[in-house]
Amino acid sequence: MDQLSNRRPAVTDAASADIDKGSPSGQAVGGLAVGVFFMGSTLLTPLYDLYRSTYGFSAVVLVLLYAVYVIGNLTVLLLLGRLSDQIGRRPVVYTGLALAALSSGLFLAARDPAWLFAGRIVNGLAVGLGAGAATAWLTESTPLARRPHAAILMTSCNFVGLAAGPALTGVLVQYAPAPLHLTFWVYLALLAATAGPVALARETVAARTEPLVLKPRLGVPPQIRLAFIAPALTAFASMAVVGFYAALGPTLLRHDLHIANRAVGGLAVAELFVVGAAAIVALRRLTARTAMLAGMGAAPVGLALLAAAQRLESLPLLLTGTAMCGVCAALGYRGSLQVVNALAPPDRKAEVVSVYFACGFMGNALPVIGVGVLSQMAGARLADTVFAGVISAVALSALAAGLAFGAGGRGGPKGA
Repeated sequence: MDQLSNRRPAVTDAASADIDKGSPSGQAVGGLAVGVFFMGSTLLTPLYDLYRSTYGFSAVVLVLLYAVYVIGNLTVLLLLGRLSDQIGRRPVVYTGLALAALSSGLFLAARDPAWLFAGRIVNGLAVGLGAGAATAWLTESTPLARRPHAAILMTSCNFVGLAAGPALTGVLVQYAPAPLHLTFWVYLALLAATAGPVALARETVAARTEPLVLKPRLGVPPQIRLAFIAPALTAFASMAVVGFYAALGPTLLRHDLHIANRAVGGLAVAELFVVGAAAIVALRRLTARTAMLAGMGAAPVGLALLAAAQRLESLPLLLTGTAMCGVCAALGYRGSLQVVNALAPPDRKAEVVSVYFACGFMGNALPVIGVGVLSQMAGARLADTVFAGVISAVALSALAAGLAFGAGGRGGPKGA
């Protein structure tokens, strides 16, 4: 979320950020922090069904518990996205770590679902605030000539962190004691370990004396609105797939494929993000527009495989569809974000990218809520099939818009 700044921060020379060999680089610390923050966002994935059985709430409450995370994200987007540009990367990353610790504390102390909802909202604040500042730190600590590689590194750290969350929790829940608590003690230890390198890395934002500016800025200039449709729809579709897995993946395995082992459920969800990270690295030479269009073109295939796997109760089909969706989500996210950055006028970049992230956050939450409501009314299999159809339609719409209004089309970027 470093792109959310609406004015250029007072940044030290990026090429010299790693000169101090006695301390960790901002690039390494930023990558570590990004991974740790996003790991926290998926720690609950194997626990949702366990919380549901423990507290006796419905499928709708389950998906709402996942979706309230977006409240924290949107709060940061609208009010705090420029904070690290004004007070520095380190204090904001520390604030994110503290919020992540508070979120873990709420889950540890939970006595009813209200505690869980509070923990998820605080977790959304932690990830939005801390990962945004860490991403900026990573980017500014990279020499200008290698900035495209920094984007690849940041996105890979994002997906690796997302994969680590369900993998760790699934194993701990299945094979260790205190299934509702041990995960958060381990995560608290990891947060404490991350604080050390953060203290030693070189700050990249010079001290400021101006008053803090927290006024939100969102908007898309008229001249790029047509070209903006494709990346906006791509962000929605990509994050919808991620949200579906993070909220309902292990539940699908447990109730539809009859796989009770929670470690297997966590690893199946982790597969999506591991494959996504690998695809980002392996296909890094693709242009942003090509990556975006390829991701959306392949999305219906991955979603169809998931629907078939559920109907046929086939684990091999599920794993194949998961891998395909991982590639789609990763390419779609990486490509569309880069396209938006290329589209946005320099003096309005924060506004445009803020709208892009808002589209992604809505994709992460709204379709999953729809799945929960429809599951309650008509059953999970029909709900998941409808989800696959709707998101496939969104992905194909993004593909059509990208072909119609992309590079060389009306309002399109000239070199994305």
